[in-house]
Amino acid sequence: MSMILNINITLKEIIMKLKIRQACIEDLDEITKVEALCFPESEAATRVSLEQRIRTFSETFFVAEIDGIIIGFVNGCIINGTVIYDKLYENAALHIPDGNYQTIFGLDVITQYRNQGIAAQLMNYIIEVARVAGRKGVILTCKEKLIHYYTKFGYENMGISKSVHGGAQWYDMILKIDKMF
Repeated sequence: MSMILNINITLKEIIMKLKIRQACIEDLDEITKVEALCFPESEAATRVSLEQRIRTFSETFFVAEIDGIIIGFVNGCIINGTVIYDKLYENAALHIPDGNYQTIFGLDVITQYRNQGIAAQLMNYIIEVARVAGRKGVILTCKEKLIHYYTKFGYENMGISKSVHGGAQWYDMILKIDKMF
């Protein structure tokens, strides 16, 4: 199935057709393609890593699709700490199902569907899942140019991260759920 959809559809049509659902192992090939389109090779999760994530924490791995085609996704494990550390990207077994903080490992949307609110819908979806599950917050790392984007959701910049994932400089961000409500 082709990942390229008719780009002539309107924003309203996209929103009406958009479906967010839990990822399943049958989605692995499409998820791997989306990841490769959204991140440089040095930062992109491998197929093996994505498979481990789906198998280990599918309850916090969500895809966005239009007409059955995956155009984006959000995923992350649960931990007790308030920052993401590099070993988490490599080892899905570090997931703590009853932990306090939802991590965001990736918020991916393919290029032709960016700037249309899809990433925001995915983010809001996983935030709500974390809230309903009783998590204390949601954490992520991002590049400096995206700090402003994430603050729109209520994330606070905690400063430069110790993460050196992909050789990039990252910033730790935290959204404290108890401050939201």
